Amino acid sequence: MSTTTFTRDPDLCVITCAVTGVLANRKQCTGIPYTAVEIAEETKRAYDAGASVVHIHARNEDGSPTFDPKVFASIKDEIQKRCPILLNFSTGTILEDVNDQCTYIKESRPAIAALNMGTMNYSKYSASRKQFVFDMVFPNTYAKIIKLLEAMNEAGVKPELECFDTGHTHGIWPLLDMGILKKPLQFSFIVNVLGGIPPLVESLQLQTKIMPAGSEWEVIGISKCGWRMIGAALALGGNIRAGLEDNLYLPTGEMAQSNGQLIEVAARMVRDCGRKVATVDQARQILGLDQFKPGAKAAAAPVATA
Repeated sequence: MSTTTFTRDPDLCVITCAVTGVLANRKQCTGIPYTAVEIAEETKRAYDAGASVVHIHARNEDGSPTFDPKVFASIKDEIQKRCPILLNFSTGTILEDVNDQCTYIKESRPAIAALNMGTMNYSKYSASRKQFVFDMVFPNTYAKIIKLLEAMNEAGVKPELECFDTGHTHGIWPLLDMGILKKPLQFSFIVNVLGGIPPLVESLQLQTKIMPAGSEWEVIGISKCGWRMIGAALALGGNIRAGLEDNLYLPTGEMAQSNGQLIEVAARMVRDCGRKVATVDQARQILGLDQFKPGAKAAAAPVATA
């Protein structure tokens, strides 16, 4: 592996598309994909619009969530038939048992795997109905995090550190101290989930102060605030994520018909801010993915330019 230092171009922006989550369904938005083929077709639309990374949740054909390693393998196969986008597999679950997640990480070996970094209330409240739409605890103990992280390290998969609050970001230090989490780090700062940090520019500024210097980060703005938070991240030098998992609506208020429509808007915002949409190869360099092959040693983070 080359030891040449990669100089990070601050104008480049990595766009991730989250094509389908686990909660929204086709009654809410007809464009949400369920099957492996549908997810792959949506991924291709996002790739053509400018996304270099795709965040994947798996579903059964009826739309219900699944952690079946065979389904993840099928999704990977279908996507790779269509485009060279970088794969990011979700590992999130309210269950303590993460054996299926560890299996599909080791067997499918996506470039990246999302790793939730702390326990929190995870709720949605309807102000019009004056009641909670759902109300749960999302448990992510260190034992659970370490088990997933060990699987990622074994497979050479880079963890994407999903932080819903500042305590999640600060709480990585024991994992660094243990040597189980290795730099360069990649963060996702999720805002506007009830129980997490609010959708404010100041939220992102605080999170980026807490994270270790030299880390890459992106914003995930849930629901209609997503576009404003994407704008904030672009101004602050971060990467961005959009897609039907996060927000069903275009900035006009019209419901999106596909992930491609959402990524077209995100890519236009990148260019309108005077930044450049990163290609897959550029995203691979920016995120330091070649340093996370099995047996590879972690190296210093890319050097940012002024």
